[in-house]
Amino acid sequence: MAENRVQHDHDQAELLPCVVDLYGGVSVNMEKPMDSTVFAPLLQASISQWREQGKKGIWIKLPIEQANLVEVAVKQGFRYHHAEPDYLMLVFWIPETTDTIPANASHRVGIGAFVMNSQREVLVVQENSGKFKGTSVWKLPTGVVDEGEDICPAAIREVKEETGIDTEFVEVLAFRQSHKSFFRKSDLFFVCLLRPHSFDIQKQDREIEAAKWMPIEDYAAQPFIRGHEIFNYIAKICIAKSEGEDYAGFVPLSTKTASGKTSYLYFNGDLKNQLISDNQKQKMPM
Repeated sequence: MAENRVQHDHDQAELLPCVVDLYGGVSVNMEKPMDSTVFAPLLQASISQWREQGKKGIWIKLPIEQANLVEVAVKQGFRYHHAEPDYLMLVFWIPETTDTIPANASHRVGIGAFVMNSQREVLVVQENSGKFKGTSVWKLPTGVVDEGEDICPAAIREVKEETGIDTEFVEVLAFRQSHKSFFRKSDLFFVCLLRPHSFDIQKQDREIEAAKWMPIEDYAAQPFIRGHEIFNYIAKICIAKSEGEDYAGFVPLSTKTASGKTSYLYFNGDLKNQLISDNQKQKMPM
């Protein structure tokens, strides 16, 4: 967001401090406690001023300590946008045009880890909670990617947390998208190939009932795996990869975004060395 602050003349009514963004809107960060009876007229006057200035989307960030201001904002036309453990974000679209405020994050990201040793045994677990509890199904270690975490370290972390096995990320074998799976959100699930660097299992007792190395054919032959299409497809993909078939997944390449942030680009592994070599040549002085 731009760091321009809206300026007001001394003869104008007191308004809420705000920051102008790059999209014709403003953001208000309520950092200091305020009584709702004080907040109400300030908000009303501010909306009037912003309307005159042709502002569009209005964002108000309320720390959890200022939940007393939510009702006032809602009565002025604000709606919930998203919430985090320490704040609530409210939004309001001023003009009589199509509301273009971007929706809240729409997806959750999860991983499944395919880890196989030299005896063609795959690392599997039985969970002691959730829909797989008590089913006797052996499944791949799975988990949710944390906020600010990339897919590859997330897969390594989940395997370590659930089984105690140290691994190296190799590639993304496949991914699937589903909808309305978690609080009406969509879900992206990445099946990741990892190479083990340790083999002595030390399972996590809180979530995992049991963990073991299982022959990959026995894993794929389980009635649950064979009877559910998506699990059956994933098992066949893992077997194809393990047998050295011509199946290339997506390998990660650490790179930079336009804003300078470190990010991972995932692409066909056959091209990795060529892309790196070409990029290094471009950086060489002429």
